[in-house]
Amino acid sequence: MLSPDPMDLADDLRAILPRERVLARWIDRIAFANDASVYRLVPRAVVFPTTIAEVQALFRFARSWRVPLVFRAAGTSLSGQAVTDGVLVVVSRHWRTLEVLDEGRRVRVEPGVIGGLVNQHLRAHGTKIGPDPASIESCTIGGILANNSSGMCCGVEQNAYRTLRSIRLVLPDGTVVDTALPDADARLGRDAPHIAEGLTRLRDRIGSNATLAARIRTKYRSKNTMGYSLNAFVDFDRPIDILAHLMIGSEGTLGFIAEAVLDTVPDPPLKYTGLLFYPDLETACASIGALRESGARTLELMDRASLRAVARQPGVPPQVHGLPDRATTLLAEYQCADADALASIRDAVGRLAPTLPLLHPPEFTQDTARQAALWRVRRGLIPSVGAVRARGTSFVMEDVVFPVPRLADAVGNLRELLDARGYADAIVFGHAKDGNLHFVLTQAFEERREVERYDRFMRDLADLVIGRFDGALKAEHGTGRNMAPFVAAEWGDEAYAILREIKALFDPDLFLNPGVILNDDPQAHVLHLKDLPAAQPEIDACIECGFCERTCPSRDLTLTPRQRIVVLREIARLRVTSPRGPVLRALEREFTYDGLDTCAADGLCALACPVGIDTGALVKRLRHVAHGAVSEEIALALAVRFGAVERLARATLTAGHALARVLGPARLATASRWISGRLGRRLPVWDPALSRAARRPERTPAGAAGAILFSSCASRVLAAEGDRPLADIVARVSRRGGVPLRVPDDAAGVCCGLAFGSKGYEAAAAAAANHAVERLWDWSELGTLPVVVDASPCALALKTAAPLLTARNRSRHATLRILDGIEHGEALVAAGLRPVVRHRSVVVHPVCSVRKLGLTGALEGLAQRCSDVVVVPIAAGCCGFAGDRGLMVPELSSAALLAEADEVRRGLHDDYVSSSRTCEIGLTRATDRPFRSFWHLLDAPAAEPPTPRLATDGPLVG
Repeated sequence: MLSPDPMDLADDLRAILPRERVLARWIDRIAFANDASVYRLVPRAVVFPTTIAEVQALFRFARSWRVPLVFRAAGTSLSGQAVTDGVLVVVSRHWRTLEVLDEGRRVRVEPGVIGGLVNQHLRAHGTKIGPDPASIESCTIGGILANNSSGMCCGVEQNAYRTLRSIRLVLPDGTVVDTALPDADARLGRDAPHIAEGLTRLRDRIGSNATLAARIRTKYRSKNTMGYSLNAFVDFDRPIDILAHLMIGSEGTLGFIAEAVLDTVPDPPLKYTGLLFYPDLETACASIGALRESGARTLELMDRASLRAVARQPGVPPQVHGLPDRATTLLAEYQCADADALASIRDAVGRLAPTLPLLHPPEFTQDTARQAALWRVRRGLIPSVGAVRARGTSFVMEDVVFPVPRLADAVGNLRELLDARGYADAIVFGHAKDGNLHFVLTQAFEERREVERYDRFMRDLADLVIGRFDGALKAEHGTGRNMAPFVAAEWGDEAYAILREIKALFDPDLFLNPGVILNDDPQAHVLHLKDLPAAQPEIDACIECGFCERTCPSRDLTLTPRQRIVVLREIARLRVTSPRGPVLRALEREFTYDGLDTCAADGLCALACPVGIDTGALVKRLRHVAHGAVSEEIALALAVRFGAVERLARATLTAGHALARVLGPARLATASRWISGRLGRRLPVWDPALSRAARRPERTPAGAAGAILFSSCASRVLAAEGDRPLADIVARVSRRGGVPLRVPDDAAGVCCGLAFGSKGYEAAAAAAANHAVERLWDWSELGTLPVVVDASPCALALKTAAPLLTARNRSRHATLRILDGIEHGEALVAAGLRPVVRHRSVVVHPVCSVRKLGLTGALEGLAQRCSDVVVVPIAAGCCGFAGDRGLMVPELSSAALLAEADEVRRGLHDDYVSSSRTCEIGLTRATDRPFRSFWHLLDAPAAEPPTPRLATDGPLVG
């Protein structure tokens, strides 16, 4: 159920935090009600602290109000750790400082930094962080530490617990502890004597009980995240060290981790990978020991049901088809630092392989493309189940640990249990080297009998793992809500009593994430379950994992793709249960701006989504649905008469520059923002980064042409330099490269349709695209000459325009050779074109369409021909400008580029390039650096490079 109106709570919270960092609207609360688990709780408020002092104030507030306080980072938690009906404290929008130390041997990180981003910063040093969860490109350090994450390679030797060097934290009573200080232990005894004394007492109690101490050591030789990290009491003696490691895996129930220093591990550059096919589970598991001894870093087991699930996916090896019913595979990978080590590995594998009872000869490879194809088999398991599950069912993924010598029996028993409880479609896979198995099943929670079936399964699972095999119910996903009722059964009464004392020692008021890790309710795992009502066909496959969020330009402004889906599902639910209720009205009203207006519709979310959902495409359709018949007719009229639109845009641009000279750019921007707001954001906001109106391109010299240059409408309106159009620069470089271009004289008014399609004007987009293809057909001499497009977004739109076209134009489109400008530039360089001026360093921003076209490497390659150093910002993503969206909703682009702008401003560079004129405007505005087309690098005579700016010292901000 939805909790009561929380505005009274929010008003008091705004005495602690600025108003904009306290969210209590219905849309905000619903958006944060779900994480990646099967649980759902609607928070009373969502807050975004930025300092330790604010966290301390929130602790005081929670105790005073007796309201639960829960920390949330990326929300990729699979066990319900990141949801609450109290106050949700989100750290992912801030707390992103990252500092590489000791030439990559250590790294200082805050909880909001994405794990994959840390590894990108460490890559130059040949190191990485130890934990390597499958969600590392989406989850943050806060979640990695709070859940003691591990992964496919790190085992228990390189997990968060083992690689922790120091930690800075805030205890529930407000005490700040920094374990890196030389006198940290003495400070703890002075500032929090009850904590120091309590930890000492528990250490001595465990140490005096040889049986319990031995039990703890045995449990942590394998992966285990059930309960608190009791191994801290046997691994360390000083209270400060026990405290630091007790926080790892504590899931936000003992305090707030504000910062950590982690030891890094080597990141071997060479890998040797193969897929091994066995006739059954027993023989596969029997070979694990030999493969481990041979040096395998990863051994990923996949049962027959897993292989069936991925059999139809592209790139799956042919051996997957036609396997026996009990067949099993192990994906084995070896990693090393140099060619000599690789040669030794190849020899070892060559000696071992003939002794293995395999169905097919093993095919190991060091080719990165073939390795990627093999890993797609493993990584395709989750999306394969998520995409085909029945509408309205939830996606459940659990992880358990069995003793490796008994793994074959355990897998068979687990398979039998799944089948017996009606989960025949479930798949079983996992990190066989560590005895760590995952299973994925789908479950409906709408009917009581289904909830009861799930309850029976979970209890049977506990009996199987604990009673029959003495394993662990959680390996690397954290205890969470789903396993909290079973902690006592796994640990026993004595250890469980210590776990309870730990919680009481730190949080006697029980306000930090209550019910997580420890829960007295035996039914806690089947409470607050979420159902996934059908909402829109495009998104019903969403498993709410959150992998899409890191790519979204509006993630720090309004909603992410996952949150848009969560809100749409709630709207669908309320339209059935409360069709006239105030909550539904509020959500529908607030979704217009948060869900539609601030979506760049770039589609990058689909690249990160395990099931390929393009939320941007859905937003375009919803925009279309929201349009009235009159606006659709107006859009169609504009598409047909687009030449007039260009003339108006050019005139407006000229007038704007004239007004800017009189009023000043800042005043004009302020005034236009006010006018646009008064008119419901129907007019663009003046941007000082806008260039002057472009003059007409130079006439094409007489003679044969090697290709046609189609200049986008943005390039035709916005000058590339002075009043010079980009077409002149592209044509000149091409002439010098021996491929003269023909620039059509009648290109004005021809649009690829993207400007209309992104706004949901489908008829207008189709009309524009058909007109464009007709003109391209004529200009290219019936498809004889290739067509070069000078803007990557337009190139992508034209390349993928077929669904919008008539049958006749679809046939023409299939014949046309449409090239992005990057492809053309790459061909010129390959044919011998050389830049006249070579820069010291160049920053390259690959726009969304470049990533979708797979041309990021080509764009970097062009820049490398022109520069000693090429920098692609690690934080580079969608700039949020999205055609004219950066002028209509400028705050979207500003929010999208915060991290990238900070990164760019810290460097000293000679030039800044991209491949979309509108994106370059947003980048220039955000970074205060003059971004321009990559064609300027190839131009001759070279234009004056921008004046480089000196960087400021300091840590990186992600």
